[in-house]
Amino acid sequence: MLRGERRMGELALIESIRLASAARTMGRVRLGIGDDCAILRPPSGHEVLVTTDFCLEGRHFRRDWHTAESAGHRCIARGLSDLAAMGAKPLAAFLSLALPTGTERKWVNGFFRGLRGLADQFAVPLAGGDTAQSPSEHILADIVLVGSVLAGKALRRSGARSGDLLYVTGSLGGSAAELTSLHVGTGSNQGEEHPQNFPAPRLAVGAALLRRGLATACIDVSDGLSSDLKHLCEASGVSVEVELAKVPIHPLAEGRIELALHGGEDYELLFAARPGAAVPRRIAGVAVTQIGTFVERGRTLMVKVDERGRRTRLDAGGWEHRIG
Repeated sequence: MLRGERRMGELALIESIRLASAARTMGRVRLGIGDDCAILRPPSGHEVLVTTDFCLEGRHFRRDWHTAESAGHRCIARGLSDLAAMGAKPLAAFLSLALPTGTERKWVNGFFRGLRGLADQFAVPLAGGDTAQSPSEHILADIVLVGSVLAGKALRRSGARSGDLLYVTGSLGGSAAELTSLHVGTGSNQGEEHPQNFPAPRLAVGAALLRRGLATACIDVSDGLSSDLKHLCEASGVSVEVELAKVPIHPLAEGRIELALHGGEDYELLFAARPGAAVPRRIAGVAVTQIGTFVERGRTLMVKVDERGRRTRLDAGGWEHRIG
């Protein structure tokens, strides 16, 4: 599976992962890597949340654009962002990794450094998974994130009502702008300040929204504001008006509102709040901006309002998952 003198068999790879994760399996993980199943211990009075994501070479990352550390970081960031959108606290991660013949051990080590680096920020143990030989020349990774939240309290997409205000955390479009730069060969794949390579899941924000009872509905911006906002509107049975002048645009995407609306992979949080809610300008150190208002469900699901007050339809233009 791994190249040349750095070749490592499956059992040796699993053992190296187990040893690196052993110190991180205390508390919530009663039994981690090394047995047929992991045993988790969710907190009393909590429900368990589970999310899974594929991370496929050529679709979600490219080895000539993303470092191994970036690929590992991005792999776990996707699931952590899903947990953040529901206000959950991570319990454990499970990774299945398929490597093509000839993959260098150096790349695999870098991948796990990136994955564990972000996992350690949020005290998430890698509690199990699987390894295999890839059926193609591409690396395939499937990660499962398990989290917990107080029973009946998880943030959902379905709670927004007419009159609620629409908020977004951080800024948008930076990841798409950096990806565009990588595509044309002018971008960098180094440095954790880069949103495409090292996105920051908003777990602390999601937990604060739940704890303070601020959000009536929430979703993470993984496929693009327009696509994810559509999901939230459909689940809640409302329409929305987005004020373009208020949308916070990342410095890398300055002046390109289309990247902010449709770019994707920002991993910020979109949430609804009652008009009387005391939503602060920053939550857990992250900027929060009110960018729109939910209205009664109409023939047009989403409307964008420009600086002159002109209203036009906002179509979902972000990432769409296709099969076949």
